[in-house]
Amino acid sequence: MSQPTLPTRRKALQFLAGMPLLPLGTTATASLLSACGGGSSTASYVSASFTSMPAPSLANAAAMATTSVGSSLNVQFSDNSVQSYQLAYQPFFITGDMVADGNGGKTLSGGYYDIRNQPIIDTTVPGSQRHFFSDAPDGTSLLTVPNASVAGVKGNPVFAVVQFEYTTWAQDGKTDMYGKLPSPIAVLTLDQDPASGKLSLVKYHNVDTSKVHGLWITCGASLSPWGTHLSSEEYEPDAFNSNNTQLKAFSKNLYGNEAQANPYHYGHLPEVTVNPDGTGSVRKHYCLGRISHELVQVMPDNRTVFMGDDATNSGYFVFVANTAKDLSAGTLYVAKVGAGFSLNPAASAAPLTWIKLGTATSAEIEYLANTLQPSDIMTVLAADPNDAAFKKVTSNGKTEWIKINPGMEKAAAFLETHRYAAFVGASMGFTKMEGTTVNIRDKVAYSALQNCQDSMVVGGKGYTAGNGISLDKALKAGAVMALNLRGGLTDDKGAAIQSDWMPADTKALLAGEDIAADALGNTAHPNKIANPDNLKFSEKMRTLFIGEDSSQHVNNFLWAYNVDTKALSRIMSIPAGGESTGLHAVDEINGWTYIMSNFQHPGDWGSIHNVVKDTLEPLIKANYKGKFGAGVGYLTGTPSQMKLD
Repeated sequence: MSQPTLPTRRKALQFLAGMPLLPLGTTATASLLSACGGGSSTASYVSASFTSMPAPSLANAAAMATTSVGSSLNVQFSDNSVQSYQLAYQPFFITGDMVADGNGGKTLSGGYYDIRNQPIIDTTVPGSQRHFFSDAPDGTSLLTVPNASVAGVKGNPVFAVVQFEYTTWAQDGKTDMYGKLPSPIAVLTLDQDPASGKLSLVKYHNVDTSKVHGLWITCGASLSPWGTHLSSEEYEPDAFNSNNTQLKAFSKNLYGNEAQANPYHYGHLPEVTVNPDGTGSVRKHYCLGRISHELVQVMPDNRTVFMGDDATNSGYFVFVANTAKDLSAGTLYVAKVGAGFSLNPAASAAPLTWIKLGTATSAEIEYLANTLQPSDIMTVLAADPNDAAFKKVTSNGKTEWIKINPGMEKAAAFLETHRYAAFVGASMGFTKMEGTTVNIRDKVAYSALQNCQDSMVVGGKGYTAGNGISLDKALKAGAVMALNLRGGLTDDKGAAIQSDWMPADTKALLAGEDIAADALGNTAHPNKIANPDNLKFSEKMRTLFIGEDSSQHVNNFLWAYNVDTKALSRIMSIPAGGESTGLHAVDEINGWTYIMSNFQHPGDWGSIHNVVKDTLEPLIKANYKGKFGAGVGYLTGTPSQMKLD
């Protein structure tokens, strides 16, 4: 089989430069290139595919207790030659590491700060106070900025925005900290080696979130087409719960008192802009609905935003901005699911129609958030008042009776979005709708359903008859849905929707498989996806990447699914008890391709880990700061496999 000569081979080397342990260094690259000699070739890139690694087992406990990669990338060229690259994982840091702050000093990676930008201190172990840091890095965006200049960068300046969703436990290992700390977001300045594509951390900048009231449980994220980081705030706090202990603790840590945090300030879409000096700023958009925001996907028109909604009784939400590249004003829609919804990939698609919830600017909704009390917007009752003015709805797994106050429809639509969407008849029957992404060439969006249970199943918690989502039995392992995107759609009032990228239908693309517990403890088929969460699509590789947040796989996995060949490949295993997060597929930055990937809370044991826990606990503690640390990094190719001759 012929091999492409130097220019094309080097292009292939650049095609994927990002897996962890053994990044290709400049010396290795130079020696490989010199061994190839000169020459030219007309061979060009055709396709990419991934081999599938086996799931780790207790026969290799060390692999179960760390990021394990046993896959490879095969790049095919037009002359039928193939170049194969062994993959590995390259972390920038483990949270809790002290890293360069760009000013000659060090700062704590994943560290938490209050509204005055002062460190929040963990005092749960007497005499051993320490700065809180996260074990749950999540959404990550890799990007460049015009005219960037940061001291210490010797090659190309590249930036990664990384958000930290929560921390699981205080250092005493007993105090539950979930959602009780304001989520930090950091800008990493990375030095990209022009010869190898290797990324090295030069500067860590903690973004000031005080002007947006701090951030609440930032989960998945995406890169906007205009180069900003689109964050998320999930599990919006219930404004009608006056005794919300989680919100009170959050407020205490952020403001120093339990009463100051306003629930209407959280559950929105933050957007981070990176500056040429490696700093960043954040603003919140209040007009995309106050829902359980997971990662969102902006379509190629720079206006249409398809949103994940990670809740019981969640729905398909789309926002269409008034102006391209500006999410500060627009119209919010929610879907009604038609007949035929199924989790069988062989079944036909179920149609979607769209209900207009309202049109607003971020400024006016923020004003309403600042000035209105929940009771100003609606009345919410837990029992039937036998009053025709109230309507029975199901929201966040609860049955309620609500009445909208006169003139408060806009406030209800944008500040009580889940309740209002159910009130107007939307299909609020999904369970934990997670990440979204888009396949531009085929004009298809993808949406992850982590669990298909509860509100999706007849008789389940939160189930509502007639919402179009009525499964006969649960599929706890979840599914990935595919949604065809169209123009020319109208809303429930017959008005034209000003977008050519609206989801017109939904059908299952991939589904997991529930099983009886196997010998290792898996309760979902280990060679199929389970509880999909992060989704990202690579246009060049024609590959949908799927990260798991699974309570059914003993090790969570990162998968690659080729939409043309239908091949599903396991490409990385996350430390047992951890979650695959921070997924971002980057087709090209200065000629190189990257797969960004983080992981959360290694060793967070559930019942499926009973077989492995005793063996893996000491290994994971040794690897990840007693289980308080987690990884931020990317996939790359190893030098031993990237030979060009």
